[in-house]
Amino acid sequence: MEKRTVLAFVLSFIILIAWSYFFAPTKDKAPEKDEGIKKEVPEKVQEISKAPALHPPLTPQVPRIAEKVATVPVAGKKIEIDTPLYRAVFSNMGPAIISFKLKKYRQSIDPDSPLIELVNIEKDVGDFLLVRFDNQSAAQSKKIIYQVDYQKIQLGPESSPRDLVFRSITPNGLSIHQTFRFFPDQYRINLSIKVVNQSGNPVKGAFRSDIKALPPQDKHSYYSYVGLAILLNDKLEEVKIKKASEEKLHTGQIDWVAYEDDFFISAVIPDKPSKGTFKARLLPSGLLEGTYMPQSVSIDPSVQVSSQYTLYLGPRDLGILKQLEKKLDRAVNFGWTDIIAKPLLYLLRFFNQHIDNYGLSIILLTILIKILFWPLTHKSYKSMKEMQKLQPRMTKIREKYKDNKEKLNKEMMALYKTYKVNPMGGCLPMIVQIPVFFALFRLLGNSIELRHAPFMLWINDLSAPDRLFSFPFTIPMMSPPYGIPVLTLLMGASMFVQQKMTPTPGDPTQAKIMMFLPIIFTFMFINFPSGLVLYWLVNNILSIGQQYRILKKPA
Repeated sequence: MEKRTVLAFVLSFIILIAWSYFFAPTKDKAPEKDEGIKKEVPEKVQEISKAPALHPPLTPQVPRIAEKVATVPVAGKKIEIDTPLYRAVFSNMGPAIISFKLKKYRQSIDPDSPLIELVNIEKDVGDFLLVRFDNQSAAQSKKIIYQVDYQKIQLGPESSPRDLVFRSITPNGLSIHQTFRFFPDQYRINLSIKVVNQSGNPVKGAFRSDIKALPPQDKHSYYSYVGLAILLNDKLEEVKIKKASEEKLHTGQIDWVAYEDDFFISAVIPDKPSKGTFKARLLPSGLLEGTYMPQSVSIDPSVQVSSQYTLYLGPRDLGILKQLEKKLDRAVNFGWTDIIAKPLLYLLRFFNQHIDNYGLSIILLTILIKILFWPLTHKSYKSMKEMQKLQPRMTKIREKYKDNKEKLNKEMMALYKTYKVNPMGGCLPMIVQIPVFFALFRLLGNSIELRHAPFMLWINDLSAPDRLFSFPFTIPMMSPPYGIPVLTLLMGASMFVQQKMTPTPGDPTQAKIMMFLPIIFTFMFINFPSGLVLYWLVNNILSIGQQYRILKKPA
């Protein structure tokens, strides 16, 4: 029975690893199009106030602006925003963000490689991120052209926040002001939209947010999510769409809408979360499109409505997102291991603050986890040692009752009871540690903290597979770049040593299966991030030391 238990445990563990390698967990429980959509009475979410009285007749007038701005708006005008954290380009048509480059992140570890560009769509397919008042009229079927205060805003490290104001009057008499506030030390951008009805008739519409993005063909990490996401009814929903022309509709209280990839996120966060709808669709071109529409409002003549937002375009860094206090940190999600992975991430960040090396921080975290599980693993190895002593007796019992399974099991249980040995004693402590392993698997394979983080020697990116040298030819089962996976081979060797020290099962077939485990794990880990391989290697070395101490200790 104990052989079957060990074998079942090993096979289950391999299945779990393989499942983690090839399949990502599905969390998308969104209703299909038009399913479960309820019509509800809109709640008041926009601030509505009386604008200053306008003397009849109502004549649309452009608000007074600086002399350097032309009286008539010019289409396609670009405004550059330069801060210590990013370099952005806005268009006065929309107004829209047409470029957003992060200064602290590059596309590769080469210091001369291009900066990360969050806007990854072509100009002719739409706007990457657009927030506007939509009254669904023919007069607003085209993009609104705005007058703007500046052509360039530059912020230094000690600069005060600066505002960029876009002004326009639509053909149907709506005066619209959009004010963007930029900060020198934050990825956050505050947005305020004010709409005044300067016509003689009521106007109905809603503040609409659009996000468009072109997902990459290949994801960087196995467990990272790439696509549209929302916080719906205080629950993270990753809106996964796989088929072209497919649409999904979500309804409820929405705190934020976003597009996220492996390490970065672009989000629109209303200051006052309200009930609304979010429609997501995948166009035949591969473009993802998400639209958030809150309740509509009716604007009477001479009345102003306003809405405020926080825009975030930057790294999916748990610490930075938490500082926003907008629940955007919920986008950093480690699945069912979240309750374990996030405390481990905080520990990893804490270690790195003091030693400034995430590789050494992983080693310290591994040692700490090993200390916490020391009593369990000690009990496991001790139980294995006791089982090894009983191997000769167990072999005789198997031979004697090989044709009578009922008698065989009865005699085995009597043997365990006589010598006070629990056949599950070697497996249960290991099973308890599986959730921690998977939490680290998610954490070390999907954290921006490890992106382009060097360790030592040839390991210059803990988020990428380790490769020594670079080969001009391809290697089967290995993802590029092609080279020698030294750390992975050392990990496999440590598993082999650990396996040799483990008491051999009585069944030769099971013994051969156990000896194949190091080879299987080596091939599975060959494309894993070097940070994860480093953890597994250090854990194996510590386990070998503990196992040696227990097995060599006199009874």
